[in-house]
Amino acid sequence: MNRLSRALLGVAVSMAVPAYATGPQLKTVAQSHTSIWNAVAVDDTDHIYVAGPRWTGSRGPSVAQIDVSGQPQPYPNAAWNSEDAKVSPAHRFVNVNAIHRDSEGGLWVVDTGVTGFGGTVIPGAAKLVRIDLATRKVTRVYSLGPDIAKNHSYVDDIRFHRRHAYLTDAGDGGLIVLDLDTGKARRVLEANPATHATPGRNIVLDGQVVRTPDGSPLQVNADPLEVSPDGEWLYFATLEGPWWRIPTKALDNDSLSDLALQKQLEPWMDLPPVGGTVMDPQGNLYFSDLAANALRRLTPDKKIQTVLVDVRLHWVDAPTMDRRGRLYLPVPQMDRVGLFHSGKTQVEWPIRIYRLDDLYRQELTP
Repeated sequence: MNRLSRALLGVAVSMAVPAYATGPQLKTVAQSHTSIWNAVAVDDTDHIYVAGPRWTGSRGPSVAQIDVSGQPQPYPNAAWNSEDAKVSPAHRFVNVNAIHRDSEGGLWVVDTGVTGFGGTVIPGAAKLVRIDLATRKVTRVYSLGPDIAKNHSYVDDIRFHRRHAYLTDAGDGGLIVLDLDTGKARRVLEANPATHATPGRNIVLDGQVVRTPDGSPLQVNADPLEVSPDGEWLYFATLEGPWWRIPTKALDNDSLSDLALQKQLEPWMDLPPVGGTVMDPQGNLYFSDLAANALRRLTPDKKIQTVLVDVRLHWVDAPTMDRRGRLYLPVPQMDRVGLFHSGKTQVEWPIRIYRLDDLYRQELTP
C-alpha cells in the first residue's frame, strides 16, 4: 500500500447519492441569456461581480458588476472589457477564468491570456489585475511572463496568505507562487504527479464522460486550491483529484528547491472531480460534486456531508462566501458549451448565480 493509499484509507466515501437531499433553498441572484459566468465575488456592500472566459462562447463583459436592475455592467470599465484586437492584451481582459477577493478590499482578476481552450498564451496577455473595490481603480497589474505562463499554460485560480499569492496552472500543470511586494513569481512542483491529472479519473456529468473535441477524456491539471483559515496550509488538486497539502511557509521560502518542496508535500483527501471549492473560516471545505449535481461539505475532521443535491447544480464552478456566511454558486454548465459538442451549444439558458442562505442552520445529510 503506497503513502497516498494509507493516508486516504477510511476517509474516502461513496459520492453517489441517488435521492435528493433536503437542504437549503437555491435563490437566483443573477442570470444571463448571453454570458457564461464561471466565477463570482461579493463585496462588503453585497454588490455581486461575475466573470467568465470567452472561449465558452460567452457574450458580454468579461468581468461585470450586477447593477440594481440585475444587468451586468463592465467592470471596472468598458476599456478593460474591450474586444478590440488593436488594444494591447496587457491592458484588456482576454480570457478571464477567475475572480477573487483579497482581505484588503481588492478584487483580483485572473486572466489566462489564452487564444482559446487548449490554445496558446498570447504574449503579454497572461496577468493578474487587482482592482480597488472602493474606487473601481486598477491598482496593480502583475504580468505573467513566458517563464511563468508557458505556451500552453492555463492559469486557473488564486488564493492568498499574507504577502504571497498562490495560483494553479491547469494547462501545463504546476503551482505558481507570487510575491505581492516584489512582483516576482516562480513555478513549483510542475514535474510532480500531484499537479497533473491522473489518467482514468474521468470527469463525468449526467453519466457521460466529458470529452475534448478530439474525443479523448477531458483532463485538467492543477485547478482547485484553498488556504487553511490559520494560513499554515495550501490545499490543492487537479480537477479530477485527489487532494494534497503543503505548508505555506515552505512555498514562501524561495530558497527551497523543488526537491525540498516535494518532501513537504502530503496527501490530504480523495475527493471526486469537483467544479469549484470555497473554505469557510471554520475550515469547512464546500465543493461541487460534478457527477452527482451536488454540493458537499468536508469538515475539518474529514467527514463529508451533503448540503444539497439538485439538477440545477450542473457543473457548479468557483463559489464564494460573503461576510454573512451566505454561499454563492455560479452554474456555467461548462460541459455543455459548444466546444465539447462539435460547436453546437447544449447550454440550458439562462446561466444563473444561486445563493444559499442557511448553511449553518441546516441539518446536513451524512
